[in-house]
Amino acid sequence: MKIRSILLLCMTALTACAGGSSRMKATSADAASPAPEPVEYTFRVKQSWPHSTSAYTQGLQYLDGLLWEGTGLHGQSVVRTTDLTTGKSRELARLPQSEFGEGITILGDSLYQLTWQENTCHLYRITDRGLDKLRDFRYTGEGWGITSDGQRLYMSDGSENLTVLHRDNFRRERRITVTLNGEPVHFLNELEWIEGRIWANVYTTEQVVIIDPQSGRVEGIVDLTGLLPEKERTATTDVLNGIAYDKEQKRILVTGKNWSKVFEIEIIPR
Repeated sequence: MKIRSILLLCMTALTACAGGSSRMKATSADAASPAPEPVEYTFRVKQSWPHSTSAYTQGLQYLDGLLWEGTGLHGQSVVRTTDLTTGKSRELARLPQSEFGEGITILGDSLYQLTWQENTCHLYRITDRGLDKLRDFRYTGEGWGITSDGQRLYMSDGSENLTVLHRDNFRRERRITVTLNGEPVHFLNELEWIEGRIWANVYTTEQVVIIDPQSGRVEGIVDLTGLLPEKERTATTDVLNGIAYDKEQKRILVTGKNWSKVFEIEIIPR
């Protein structure tokens, strides 16, 4: 199938570059029995809204009627909210020139914002005024995407691994190795928790993988090829990145870096 071929090609190439060592990180459960075949999905666009083409989207979340977004690039990294109905946006926080913003997630009245190579997670309290900075957490390696199950945090670093972290001190609790048919899936990027599963953009592709957070197995692959029409693409249009879930209305929202639209999609098994 086209979808699995794209992901397996990416995984094979990266594993070869790493000397095959990443294969040794697969869990014993994966080695003992073959993983169930993932369900392959296509999509249908239900509706769309304008999105700023200057927003280099790194993190996306929907809460209380607002789309929360973290953007990247040095000098352009912000946290902002957008009312999809009115299109009105509000900037709540801006990182210094030296920091490159990455994923965001909201847990309770706290917002966590990762940085790419600065090894820092910024913690804010959400207030009626906006965001109040509380403290910073430090971590090793890169920060890419982050999400929450309502209790714990899950962070990606661009590899095949997700790190489970304690919400209060960012202490590492365990590591999840994400696999597709027993092979590691590299370039896991922006994350979203949807109905007990972790959805992850696979960087450089137009695929999203649906992950069992206990085993790390990919249970579904959503092919979003062609979601942004060619007529909407420009020289600055970058890759698919950004998944948000509206829990109240069960809506899945997606966008990309410097995309002109945010889309509500319905996924359809092939």
